[in-house]
Amino acid sequence: MSGSSERTEGPRRLKVVVADDQAAVREPLAAVLGLAEDIEVVAAAADGGEVLAAVAAGPVDVVLMDLRMPVMDGIETTRRLTEEHPEVAVVVLTTFADDESILGALGAGARGYLTKNAGRQDITRAIRAAGAGQSVLDREVQDRLLATARAKAAAPAPSDTAGQPLPDDLTPREREVLTLIGQGLSNRGIAEKLFISEATVKTHINNLFAKTHIRDRADAVRRAIAAGLA
Repeated sequence: MSGSSERTEGPRRLKVVVADDQAAVREPLAAVLGLAEDIEVVAAAADGGEVLAAVAAGPVDVVLMDLRMPVMDGIETTRRLTEEHPEVAVVVLTTFADDESILGALGAGARGYLTKNAGRQDITRAIRAAGAGQSVLDREVQDRLLATARAKAAAPAPSDTAGQPLPDDLTPREREVLTLIGQGLSNRGIAEKLFISEATVKTHINNLFAKTHIRDRADAVRRAIAAGLA
C-alpha cells in the first residue's frame, strides 16, 4: 500500500489565552485573533485568577494580558506565570504606557508590551514573536523607555544612588517593599503579597524613598538589584 492516505498535519497553532476584565474588549479580541491560521484562542479570562487556571489546564503558549484587572492584576499574574510556568510567554496589551506600568510588567517577566492603539496585525505579530521567544515593544513604549533612559543618563551623578549601601535605619517592612518593587510588583501587587492596604504600601514607599534618596520607581528597581534584593 502506498502512503497516499496518510494525513499530513499543518504547522502547530499557537495556543493563546486572552485576558481582559471587560467582556466588550475580551470577546471581540478573542474572535479576531481566532481568525489567524496559526493562532488558537483556548480561553478568555476576566482576571488573573482565571488566567492561572487556564494555564494550569493548558497547554498554553502565550497570554495576551491586560494590566488592570480585579482579583489579581496583570503584573502580579505575569510574575506568577514567570515563576510557575516560565514556558508561557506574556504579551501585555493595555491602555497604560507610564513608567510604573511598563517597568513593572517587564520586570515581572512580560515578553512584549503593546498599547491598545495597536492594530490586529501588530498584536498577532507580537504573539508570534513571543511564541518564538522574541520580545516586541510598542513604538510608544520604546519611546517612553528611551526617554526614561536619557533622563537617567542626563541626571547628575551624585543623585544616582544605585551603588550606595542601604541605610541601617530601614525597617524590615521597608526592605520587603523594596525587594518587591525590584521584582516588578505594582503597589496593588505588593499590598496583596504583604496583606496590607495600598495606602500603607504608599506610606512605606514614601518613607523608603526619603531614607534612601531614591528618586522614583525605576531608581528603586536599580537600587534593589544593586543591593542583592531582586
